[in-house]
Amino acid sequence: MIRVGFGVTALAKAQAGGAHDGISHYTQELWHQLNQQAGIRCTPFSFGVAAQDKYLNEADASQAPSQTLSAYAKAAAWSVLSGQDYLGIDRISSKVDLIHATDHYIPKCHSRPVIASLMDAIPFSHPEWSGGSFRSVKNALWLKAIGWANKVITISEYSKDELSKWANIEPNKIVVIPLGVDQRWFADVAATSLARVRQTYQLPEQFFISVGTLQPRKNIGSTIQAHRGLCASLREQYPLVIVGRAGWRCEDVLAMIQQDSATGTVFWLPQVSDQDLLAIVKMARGLVFPSLAEGFGLPVLEAFAAQVPVITSNTTSLPEVAGNAALCVTPTDVDAIAQAMLRLIDDQDLCLSLRARGLERAKAFSWEACAQGTASVYRQMLSA
Repeated sequence: MIRVGFGVTALAKAQAGGAHDGISHYTQELWHQLNQQAGIRCTPFSFGVAAQDKYLNEADASQAPSQTLSAYAKAAAWSVLSGQDYLGIDRISSKVDLIHATDHYIPKCHSRPVIASLMDAIPFSHPEWSGGSFRSVKNALWLKAIGWANKVITISEYSKDELSKWANIEPNKIVVIPLGVDQRWFADVAATSLARVRQTYQLPEQFFISVGTLQPRKNIGSTIQAHRGLCASLREQYPLVIVGRAGWRCEDVLAMIQQDSATGTVFWLPQVSDQDLLAIVKMARGLVFPSLAEGFGLPVLEAFAAQVPVITSNTTSLPEVAGNAALCVTPTDVDAIAQAMLRLIDDQDLCLSLRARGLERAKAFSWEACAQGTASVYRQMLSA
């Protein structure tokens, strides 16, 4: 039996705030899958915010209750300055064989191997795209914390290269384990449910969809500009539906949304439930996802599973994830994005081909495989 101290801080914060992000989603899926793996027992812990044990343990009531340690920033800074272990980490390390920080909250611990899951190096490579105050201080602290990990798991070869470059991690210390696609994305949605969702959000019969928080690297402004490049009749026939909350440095995008919403060519949905999002994506003519930088790009695979054609970037991790199943364009080329949208409107055979290829591509990525790869890293660490 391998006993794992499993960090759930990002998940606990998401549960408390009601808004999940990619890291909390990863933590949640990995937690449930690992607890179904033979010979693995996870004990959850968090920093500064308590996890909801009832939800975490719903798959197995025998799981140990979560432990809550002191808030991360000050305690991690103390470890940096003193060279000592994270305050209170012995409450976890004394009961486990290793520690897995799934969510960038990495504790210093001399007595047990520490594994850290890192999604990308974007805060280092493009600090101007990151939100929040004191970014340079946070990045410096995070860089120190990354050095406390004995092994790093990341989610794409692109992220491995970037982490090696920007965080000065030896490549042989990094293992690539791709993310998975929730099985719900492969499910059919009943016509009655589609009609209910269309009525609830007052959606048009046909539309393109953009999914992601409104922030600079998601490049939603270019998506809007590309949509504006279509002729007036096509913009009216195929409006753009934008799903995602307002993030940071998005004032220009919000102004564009407001302007185009007045003409009925753009619909903005800041909050959509997971169940409704599946239905909305299913109804779309295509997903437009020309992100400037992604560690992985899970919305691409989710659209594939939903059998929706995808337009995405030919840069960073996105070609690695999309394979030959999407229309890949230069994300800064607004005309190229617009031409790809026209192709999805005009070429039904292309759409059918992309749906078939996308579905097969999505089947290659599962959370079960992600958990199996992670469990393999655990075994390698303990046998070394």
